[in-house]
Amino acid sequence: MSDGVADGHVRVRLDLSYDGTHFSGWAKQAGGRRTVQGEIEDALRTVTRSGERTYELTVAGRTDAGVHARGQVAHVDLPAEVWDEHREKLLKRLAGRLPKDVRVWSAEEAPAGFDARFSAVWRRYAYRVTDNPGGVDPLLRGHVLWHDWPLDVDAMNEAARALLGEHDFAAYCKRREGATTIRTLQELSLVRGADGVVTATVRADAFCHNMVRSLIGALLFVGDGHRGPEWPGKVLAAGVRDSAVHVVRPHGLTLEEVGYPADELLAARNLEARNKRSLPGRAGCAAC
Repeated sequence: MSDGVADGHVRVRLDLSYDGTHFSGWAKQAGGRRTVQGEIEDALRTVTRSGERTYELTVAGRTDAGVHARGQVAHVDLPAEVWDEHREKLLKRLAGRLPKDVRVWSAEEAPAGFDARFSAVWRRYAYRVTDNPGGVDPLLRGHVLWHDWPLDVDAMNEAARALLGEHDFAAYCKRREGATTIRTLQELSLVRGADGVVTATVRADAFCHNMVRSLIGALLFVGDGHRGPEWPGKVLAAGVRDSAVHVVRPHGLTLEEVGYPADELLAARNLEARNKRSLPGRAGCAAC
């Protein structure tokens, strides 16, 4: 299988993190809005002295406005001569050019078959919330949601178990034309730390738009007693958006890590992830 890298180019894997507070999401947008992709592409163009040429990034998971990332992964295809000239000093030069709310930690030639988006086998997010009556620690206010009702974490975990596995998550996703809402939710669990902050770990093979924030919104309704633990599972089974499921605010959400298979399996995973996906007994739908 071709990995899509043009002749004379090198695919470079970038590992990066950012504070999403002042970004309008990952993806470039019209109208001059500030985005993570735009900042990194501008910096790459500058430090490689590429004039007006833009080297476009492909990312493992597009994050929305206000969402943070600690372990985001992207790739970029650079002309071989550009990579050879700049590879040794690329990280330091990017650090000097990028704004302080986005950092690139690693830039390495990717193995054959690697695609930051389609080779990934899982993405892991964390959502952080506190029910402290006094509110959020001011030093954490950009990364932790305040919920002003006491939360029963055991009830939330009971509700979460019914959502695990492969399902059509249409009830928890904002639909996009031509994109599937079938996902495999591999982990959904919540733990209260010593500081009182409740951290939800959410891991899946992929996520559809607003999925994590909608799942957390449903679990918060269970945790504060507005709904029983069986309710999120019933919403999932109904397969339609429920007006009671709120999409929680983005600042509590962080993309923590992206998982990839062994190098020799990257190409196969790249191909598999592009296939049409369906549940048993249903027609296939285009992969997101």
